[in-house]
Order: sequence, then C-alpha cells, then structure tokens
Amino acid sequence: MSAQVAANRFIERLNTQVANEFGAQQQYIANAVYFDGHTLPRLAAFFYAQAVEERNHAMMMVRYLLDSGAKVAIPGVQAPETDFADIVAPVALALEQEKHVSDQIAALAAVARDENDYLSEQFVQWFLKEQIEEVSMMSSLLSVVERSSETPMFIEDYLAREQSRERGPDPTAPPAAGGAL
Repeated sequence: MSAQVAANRFIERLNTQVANEFGAQQQYIANAVYFDGHTLPRLAAFFYAQAVEERNHAMMMVRYLLDSGAKVAIPGVQAPETDFADIVAPVALALEQEKHVSDQIAALAAVARDENDYLSEQFVQWFLKEQIEEVSMMSSLLSVVERSSETPMFIEDYLAREQSRERGPDPTAPPAAGGAL
C-alpha cells in the first residue's frame, strides 16, 4: 500500500459517501422493482440503469481511496423505501435523493478545500458536474410523471424518446475499482 495522500477528514467523509452511493443504488433498485411490478418497463429500465450508475459512483470513490493509500470501509446501508402511494412518489423521492447527494458532494469539496487537499478537491469536481446533470434529469422526469400520472404510457413514450439518445461513457469520469460494469 502506498503512502496516504488524501487528508484524513476527507477520507472519513468519502468513506461515508461510499455508503450514501450504495444506499442510492439500493433505492433506485427499489424504484425499478416498483415500476417493473406495475408493468412500466421504461421507468423500470431507467431506474435499473440509475442503480448501476450509483454503484459505479461508489466504486469510483473506492478506487480513489485505494489509489490514495487510504483505508476503505465498505459499509452496510439502510433499507430503501419500497412502499409508494403512486407512480409519482418514487420519482419525487429520487429527485430529493439527488438534491441531497448534491449537498453531500459539495460538502466533500468543502472539506477537501478546508484541508488544502487539492488532489481530492479535483477528484470531487467530476461528481459536482455529474450532480447538476442528475438533478436536472430527475427534475424533468418528475415534471413529466406529474403531468402524465393518469396516463403512464405517455411517460413510457417520453422515456423511449429521451433514453434512445444513449450517451456513451464519460471519458472524464474517474476510474472505478473493478472497472465500471
């Protein structure tokens, strides 16, 4: 193991964020299962893909910790919410989750800056950019779901159109431990 290069306080907070990312993964799986159970395959596929993305975010953080010579703590996570009142609720929860993660990532950046840990601050910059995209995407989806909750096939059509523009892997993304799946 190489000498630790990240600040101790940053390492502690990043290990906590790994748990948050795995928790987000579990919530997105729960959302996907809910939509799968309601025969809404596009919404299910959207949230299954989001779950993989959250897992990959956690693994990027794990790779950074490993590369920094830091101790990695893979934590357990709280059980996700699985009972939803309607098809709007899982998407509203996802938007709130993304806003919360944005605050968590901003706090990570602040810790790195406070500790004069410029390498860790630079690492976090990609996640800040990613959160802007995530909040925007989830906000748009929530608007569509709220408008179309009585006709969910409109939501499915929207996702078929919007998700057909698959974006490839981001070449600026940090590497993930084990490789991104």
